Amino acid sequence: MPLNVPNILTLARVLAAPLIGILFLLLPRPLADYTAFAVFVVAALTDFFDGWLARRLNQVSAFGKMLDPIADKAMVAIVCAVLLGLNGLVPLLVVPILLILLREVLVSGLREYLGAIKLDVTQLAKWKTTVQLVALGVLLLASGLRFSHDVLYFNMTPDRYHAILEGLEPDTVGLLPLVMAGNYGFLAGLILLWVAAILTAITGWDYFAKAMPHLRAREDG
Repeated sequence: MPLNVPNILTLARVLAAPLIGILFLLLPRPLADYTAFAVFVVAALTDFFDGWLARRLNQVSAFGKMLDPIADKAMVAIVCAVLLGLNGLVPLLVVPILLILLREVLVSGLREYLGAIKLDVTQLAKWKTTVQLVALGVLLLASGLRFSHDVLYFNMTPDRYHAILEGLEPDTVGLLPLVMAGNYGFLAGLILLWVAAILTAITGWDYFAKAMPHLRAREDG
């Protein structure tokens, strides 16, 4: 394994994936939410920089090509699990996550079966990964904002809470911005996640279509 900067960044992304889940065991919420979001953003940025640096420094390696998609899938799978744990079995959240995870498992299995036969990664597949990461980041942050709102809510009387929301009393605790940011952020994250799920399904079908001639050749052989 060549120990260069691009490969170190990719390895860091692999390690960051489980760290996001571990943070919720070590830190109280919402601190865990915001710390996990920060780790996720830094790790997601390495997804761009490791490939860019590898090409820029002429340090493209077989190890990096192998590990890069694994790091992406580990990040996506673990953050999806964390979001389900934080938000429960919300159908609008569960369905796209199931589609994304199913596609990733099936494509990974197909790649393993094809072995030395490598199919090119399409531009749409790269956009799929980008939209996935953006959606998951937005949902992580929104989950923290919603939890912060709940903490404030449970530390005040219901009458004062509703008076703030209705504009009958000044918002001295920053409750209203948290409600709006958390709810609208979560909605935006869900929309992006559904877009990612659709792109995931399209690129998964495209991958299987391109793999079919190789599969038929093995059957005929």
